[in-house]
Amino acid sequence: MTFLTLLLQAAPADYTQFLFPIAIAAVVYFFMIRPQQKRSADTKKFRQALAKGARIVTIGGLHGLVIELTEETVVVEVDRGVKLRFDRSAIAREVGTKAAEAAV
Repeated sequence: MTFLTLLLQAAPADYTQFLFPIAIAAVVYFFMIRPQQKRSADTKKFRQALAKGARIVTIGGLHGLVIELTEETVVVEVDRGVKLRFDRSAIAREVGTKAAEAAV
């Protein structure tokens, strides 16, 4: 066999050995990294869009009504006259809006 024949026979094996790690990296990116980045961006948008009067739940499970907002904090009324100050990052989700839309 000539050198050129050996080189042509070895070439496809060289390319395929790089295909598997690239495929694994693509699967990891599209099924693990990208969805997490999307969730993180959605959470950041939600926290920036908070408004007075929203019913929220904190990451600790405390339910309340937003009565005051600043750049970094949120004042939540959990009962009549009981106001607590939280970082915006402590707000997990808003409640009541989707339930009200579903009922209508």
